[in-house]
Amino acid sequence: MGTVIMHNVVSVDGFIADRNDGVGPLHDWYFSGDTQLVETGAGDGDYDHSQGGGGFKLSRVSAEYVQPMWDSIGVIVMGRHLFDLVNGWEGRQPAGDHVVVVSHRPKPEGWHPEASYHFVDGVEAAIEKAQELAGDRVVAVSAGEVGGQVLAAGLVDEVAMDVAPVVFGSGKRFFGSFDGQQLLEDPHVVIQGNRVLHLKFTVRR
Repeated sequence: MGTVIMHNVVSVDGFIADRNDGVGPLHDWYFSGDTQLVETGAGDGDYDHSQGGGGFKLSRVSAEYVQPMWDSIGVIVMGRHLFDLVNGWEGRQPAGDHVVVVSHRPKPEGWHPEASYHFVDGVEAAIEKAQELAGDRVVAVSAGEVGGQVLAAGLVDEVAMDVAPVVFGSGKRFFGSFDGQQLLEDPHVVIQGNRVLHLKFTVRR
């Protein structure tokens, strides 16, 4: 089975968005360089995930880390809140071949029937489905409430954080409502990019 990696861009004080789901300067580093990030999702390529029309242009250092990571993803696991917020990227995910949505509600009726999106009730079932679909490729779990639940269930292998130099003060936490304690190994990835610090930790068992 592939590695389960909980991942997100995060502020220095641990937030992935403000109270209104705004990301503010968290994603500035995605547009701070001259190296194009190639999206590797199963979509047809006409959806602009950057929301700016020019795609993602990273510093060379960040691109050399992010591109192989995106290339390795087989399945994205996300919560229903994020799905609704971005309308599932209109069925065209930025990386991977499939998306598993953790939700008590079914897929919206008539929503992009061609898209390989699977709606699953509960994080354990979601990870099981994602690993089945991913094979040996990475299962990328979006941080936040669902990510925190997957961590609490002992199903996360690695935690990857792209730390942006901003303090939000309040908002949506990287680990959601998770209030336990989980030890991580020392970071095996520490890369200084332009307006971002890339970190990756193995979860200690």
